[in-house]
Amino acid sequence: MNRSLPADFSIPPAAHPPVVPTRRGLWGWVRHWQRTLLIVWVLGRFAWALYRDLRRARVNGEGNLAALSERQLEAQGARLREQLIRLGPTFIKIGQALATRADLLPVPFIQELAKLQNRVPPFPNAEAFAIIERELGAPVAKLFRSIDPQPVAAASLGQVYRGVRRDGQEVAIKVQRPNLAARISEDIVILRRLAQWMARSKRLFKGNDWVGMINEFERMIFAELDYRNEGRNADRFRQNFADWPRVYVPTIFWEQTTSRVIAMEFLRGICVTDLPGLEAAGIDAKEANELMYRAYFKQLLEDGFFHADPHPGNILMLRDGRLAFFDFGMVGHISPKLQGQMVSAFFHLIDRDAQGIVQDLVGLGFLSPEADMEDFARVVEDLFRRKLDVSLAEVRFKDLTYDLGDIIYRYPFSAPASFTFIIRALMTLEGISITMNPSFNFLKVAMPYAREFLFRRESAQLREKVWASLHDARNGKLNWTRVWNLARTALALYLA
Repeated sequence: MNRSLPADFSIPPAAHPPVVPTRRGLWGWVRHWQRTLLIVWVLGRFAWALYRDLRRARVNGEGNLAALSERQLEAQGARLREQLIRLGPTFIKIGQALATRADLLPVPFIQELAKLQNRVPPFPNAEAFAIIERELGAPVAKLFRSIDPQPVAAASLGQVYRGVRRDGQEVAIKVQRPNLAARISEDIVILRRLAQWMARSKRLFKGNDWVGMINEFERMIFAELDYRNEGRNADRFRQNFADWPRVYVPTIFWEQTTSRVIAMEFLRGICVTDLPGLEAAGIDAKEANELMYRAYFKQLLEDGFFHADPHPGNILMLRDGRLAFFDFGMVGHISPKLQGQMVSAFFHLIDRDAQGIVQDLVGLGFLSPEADMEDFARVVEDLFRRKLDVSLAEVRFKDLTYDLGDIIYRYPFSAPASFTFIIRALMTLEGISITMNPSFNFLKVAMPYAREFLFRRESAQLREKVWASLHDARNGKLNWTRVWNLARTALALYLA
C-alpha cells in the first residue's frame, strides 16, 4: 500500500504506511497509558516551569516570551532539549524540526534545540551490528572488510558507521534504531490526541494547524524510516543535478541496502559552517553559501523536489569545491500548482511588491481572505524591507522573531501543514548563512537566478508558471498591473 501527501505537497509514493502497534490485553493497555502519562508529565512540567517564569515577569495574557530575559530563555530552551531527549526518538525528531521554526520559538530556544542535530545519544554497537546481520543475511565480517567500532554520527532515527566493503570501497553504513516503527506509532497516537485538544483550545494555541502538522510529521517520518526511500531519493536528486558539476550526491550500494540499513559512498569533506576549515582548503565560504541557495532555488522552483533537512550535518563542501548533499530520508514534493504560486511569490519578493506578497500569502494558505489586506500589507512591507534590504549581520533576529509572533496573534495568520518542511528547509539554510556569509543578501543571490531561469530556453516550463501567475485567480483574466510589474522586474534582471 502506498501513501502520499495531499496534492500540494507529497512524499514519495513508495513510502510505507505507519506500523500501528497492537495493544492486546491488559498489559498492552497499561503500557500505552504509562507512555501517555509520561509524555504529559514531562511536557507538563516543562510548560509549568515556563508559565512560572512568565508570571514572575508579569507577562500579558498572550504569554509573550519577549518579557523573559536572555538567561531565562536559554535555561528554558536547555530544559526543553533535555526533556525531548528523555522522551526518545519521536520527540528528538520534533525538536529538530522546531529548531528551524523562528515563527514559533525565540532564538535561544532554537539555538538549544539545534544541538539535537549532533548530540543524540548512540545505541549499543552490539544491537547495531545484530540489525546489520539480520537485514543483510550474513555476518558483519563477511559483509565488510572492516567497520569502525565507534559510530561517526548518531541521529534520532539511527546511527552511522564508517566501513570498508570487500571490494575496498569506503562506505557509510546507516543503521536504524531498534523497534523504532512501533515506538513512533505509539507516540503519534498520543500526540494526535494532544493536537486535537490544542486545536479545540484556540485561545491558548492560536495560529497553527496542529493536527495537520502531526499528520504531516507522521507521513514524513514513516517515509524516512524506510531507507530504500532514501536511496531512491538520492538517485533522483543526483539525476536532477546531472548538469551541475559542482553539486555531488554519494553513490548508493543497493546490494547492501534494505528498509533498515543503507550503505553509501563515504565522503570526506568540510562542514559548511567550519569557516577555518573552508579557508584552509581555499574555499570561499560566501561563494559556497550562494551555491547552496542557487541549488535550493532550482529544487523548489524548477524540480518540485527538495531536500527537506539541510542542516550542517547533511551538507559538506568537498575539497575540490563541490557541494555534497546526503541523507535524503526527508524530502518534499511540490505540486505544479503550489510551484506556480511559489514562483509568483518569488518574483514579488524580488520586486518588493508588498500587495503581491499579501495575495500570495492568501493563495498559499498563510493568511485568511477576511484579513485587513491594506493593514497587513503595511506590516509585510516593513518586515520585508528590514529583512531583504539589509544583510543578516544587521538583522536582530530576536526582534524579528517577536514581530512574527505579534503578527500571528494580530491577524488570521497560520502556517499551513503542507508548508512545514519547506519552512524548515529555508529556515535551516538561513541559519547556516549567518555563519557562512553574515553579509548574505537574499535579493543579491536571487536576481541572477531569476534572470538565468526566466530567460534561458530550457526554462519554458518556468515561464509558463510565471505567465499563469499573471492571471487573476478569481476570474482568469490577465492582471495588467502584474504584467507591468513583471516587465519592470524582467528589465531590471536583464540589465543587472
